[in-house]
Amino acid sequence: QVQLVESGGGLVQAGGSLRLSCAASGRTFSSYVMGWFRQAPGKEREFVAAIHWNDGRTLYADSVKERFTISRDNAKSTVYLQMNSLEPEDTAVYYCALNRGVILQMRSSNYDYWGQGTQVTVSS
Repeated sequence: QVQLVESGGGLVQAGGSLRLSCAASGRTFSSYVMGWFRQAPGKEREFVAAIHWNDGRTLYADSVKERFTISRDNAKSTVYLQMNSLEPEDTAVYYCALNRGVILQMRSSNYDYWGQGTQVTVSS
């Protein structure tokens, strides 16, 4: 089993920044992808960014390109999401997830493990 624990959410003004963290523990895999998703009230969960744990390849949703950066610290088994130039539309619960594969995935259904989520609220 894999445990994913997010942290770093909070309230920030538009234009501000936050860094989310997701610490992974438990079972390990030889190759996997870590992703960030978000879900706003009344909306479906949407893809934000993903990173391949071994080679660092990344993938971003168009809505966050140039503003968000996903990275990982292999030694700490932690993935980060640096969010800059935040907008009220970024308000959501942010989830990290793990996919046991090599392909950067955008579909939430392709992820095998999920964290509990962390709330990000951007005020205008």
